[in-house]
Amino acid sequence: MNTYEGTELVEAYDYLFKVIVVGESGTGKSCLLHHFIHDTFKENSLHTIGVEFNSKVVRIGDKSVKLQIWDSAGQERFKSVTRSYYRGAAAAVLVYDITRRSSFTHLDQWLSDCRAMASPHLVVVLVGNKVDKEAEREVDYLEGLRWAEQNNVLFVETSSITGTNAAQPFLLIGQSIIVLMKDGVIDPDVAGTGVSYGERQLRAVGASGSSGGTGFGSRFSFASDTTGGGGSGRWGFGKGRGRRGSVNVMDMVGTGKEGREGKCC
Repeated sequence: MNTYEGTELVEAYDYLFKVIVVGESGTGKSCLLHHFIHDTFKENSLHTIGVEFNSKVVRIGDKSVKLQIWDSAGQERFKSVTRSYYRGAAAAVLVYDITRRSSFTHLDQWLSDCRAMASPHLVVVLVGNKVDKEAEREVDYLEGLRWAEQNNVLFVETSSITGTNAAQPFLLIGQSIIVLMKDGVIDPDVAGTGVSYGERQLRAVGASGSSGGTGFGSRFSFASDTTGGGGSGRWGFGKGRGRRGSVNVMDMVGTGKEGREGKCC
């Protein structure tokens, strides 16, 4: 009995978020995801064929969130297959290679496809990968930041080799969606949001139902700081400023040296 209860405690989570990882082939998407999941660099990585699946439970404030992550191939020949996995995604990690300008110039199409097929309140994090190759940089940090501002998405630079900021895109996603839920923009009861209740929340719903609690508010509570740090003002959302309920990039990341070093979270 004790063994079962211990296993249940480890596996239990409050919410499930569907996340897609997209971008040109060779930008380091799979290696970045591997570093986030396993905290180590992925040796001898091969190009993704179709779509690969991973998941990880992270702590966001007082909530445990399971990120269900779909890593898609960047080759054109797989796009008809991979796009079908965009449906109902709550968030997207959009990756480009800072040493290869062509991967940056194609971002508009990747973002357009994501927003056309994913949830209406899609949270997007733009990731400039391979900062360990600074000497070969073709896309300046400020250029990436400007693109993010213009498209109302979040932005961070990473390295899937050294692990620099490897977890930040996924933590930003968790924090952003939690805030949208707290503000009532995203409701896990609504289909197609890419957000659903975990087992722990479902048990809480059953308990509240037995005491007469009903509705979304009866099952939804937060600590005063749900983001795991930074204070409530730092994680605000620009009312009416984002496309389709997207997060305002300037409310979530710093500029200049602060943003570049990933101190936004």
